[in-house]
Amino acid sequence: MIGAALDLGSGRRGVDMGPSAIRYAQLGERVAALGHVVHDHGNVSTGMVEALDEGDPTARYWSAIRRTCEELADRVAGSVADGEMPLVLGGDHSIAIGTLGGLARAFGGPGGVVWLDAHTDINSPSTSPSGNVHGMPLSVALGLTGDQRFEDLPWPVPMADDARTVLVGIRSVDRGERSQLRRVGVHVFTIADIDRLGMRAVMERAIELAAGGTFLHASFDMDVLDPDQAPGVGTPVRGGITYREGHLAMEMLAESGLMSSLELVEVNPILDERNATGSLAVELALSALGARIL
Repeated sequence: MIGAALDLGSGRRGVDMGPSAIRYAQLGERVAALGHVVHDHGNVSTGMVEALDEGDPTARYWSAIRRTCEELADRVAGSVADGEMPLVLGGDHSIAIGTLGGLARAFGGPGGVVWLDAHTDINSPSTSPSGNVHGMPLSVALGLTGDQRFEDLPWPVPMADDARTVLVGIRSVDRGERSQLRRVGVHVFTIADIDRLGMRAVMERAIELAAGGTFLHASFDMDVLDPDQAPGVGTPVRGGITYREGHLAMEMLAESGLMSSLELVEVNPILDERNATGSLAVELALSALGARIL
């Protein structure tokens, strides 16, 4: 377990407390009860927004975010080298830059990604309407930003293979992101696709598409769930996947035996109700790590 208590990539405060909320819901103890050996490596260091210069408004706080992501990449790569499976706790979704950077370094190049999210997170500084970096990590990982700041990084770029990158649960896409998606080979299953095909069929295809690379990373943004299920997120979008669909997705990743790392992001305790979203993140992690009803 590696925490990244970062909220600099988001437009709302509070998501930096996400790793604490997930740990408070007894993630470590409950994963250990499945028979796994759990090493909690604590949190990487992050800056406080009050003490930092925002910098370029098209990529707000990028210098500080980069420092956190570099430390996270070091810890993720070290975890893989030690034979561990990284379980990264966020924090806003900009931490995926560090997680995928560490994986690309450890495995020697880009891998596959199953990205469960309400948003595509494939903006760049030139297309983002907000300048919030948590809307850019997939673009950075795929090497699509066209911005030297996001390409001169201490790990291989791209970190993800576009042909093995699969987005699931999408229902909120900016104009610039829509244009970007038409130019690259990523695969997108919207919430409408899940409605039509069912989560089982979507995840079977998603895992098939993401497999075969140097690694397979699952990045689960809690806002992929409907806000009724996960109220404690900063950018909720109505009409998300259900509680059971979320568990089925995680169960299928576990059953595939292919997942090399997992990331749970965007838990915001300030907006939550009695840590419901933090507790749900723990339940989903357990399903991804082998928990079953019988």
